Amino acid sequence: MQLSALYRYPLKSARYESLQSAPVDSLGLQGDRRWMLVDESSGRFLTQRLLPQMGRIEARYNGEGGLRLSAPGYDSIEVALPDPDAALRGVIVWSDSLRVPDAGDAAAAWFSAFLGRPCRLVQVPQSRARQVDTGYAEPGEKVGFADGFPLLLIGQGSLDDLSARVGRSLEMLRFRPNLVIAGAEPYAEDRWKRICIGGIEFKVAKGCSRCIVTTLDPHTGERSADREPLATLKTYREREGQVYFGQNLLPRGVGELRVGMPVEVLE
Repeated sequence: MQLSALYRYPLKSARYESLQSAPVDSLGLQGDRRWMLVDESSGRFLTQRLLPQMGRIEARYNGEGGLRLSAPGYDSIEVALPDPDAALRGVIVWSDSLRVPDAGDAAAAWFSAFLGRPCRLVQVPQSRARQVDTGYAEPGEKVGFADGFPLLLIGQGSLDDLSARVGRSLEMLRFRPNLVIAGAEPYAEDRWKRICIGGIEFKVAKGCSRCIVTTLDPHTGERSADREPLATLKTYREREGQVYFGQNLLPRGVGELRVGMPVEVLE
């Protein structure tokens, strides 16, 4: 088995970056989902679940923590990494409330114009990250703005099996993974508890429950009229009212991942 693809999402729910290598820190891939959009008045996080057009926003991580933003019909802008202790804004991610740095009025105006609603851009420093659910993680294990866990892994064999069941080839990016593993049988990742890639150990914490975002074309944001692949997943991957595809990971070390690295199942 080997690591066949690496993806990073600098801005939560915006477009992906395809990488050949990436450092891993305590929050997952460096620069992954450290930025987020929130409703200006409530502070509640915004995603493609509510705003499918977010999938057309390109946010490139610049290596210094900042972003270069572009979107169809809009001039690109650069956003610098804000001071981690200045201009703090209260935000809500699912059931978590936290205070994080606001990126300023220029970025907010750019996003508000594109999305047609008042919003703010915020960033999470490691010092202000959220505790991962302690039902699956140790105290002190943190996550940035990802839904619940630092990393998501999907086996290529699992996607190939799902595509065959649906009857058409599906894009892996519908599921927004960080790590794609080739060479394993379909859904082998369901049975893993610990794996090692590039000398970094990862705990396989829990299956990833899927939502309506999987029915959006990852390039256009258009929703599948037949509600695929969620409709097919419900026929064989549903339990207790949730549909699962892929596995959430917790990094138990730091280092660097590169496409092509072998994957070892430790447990």
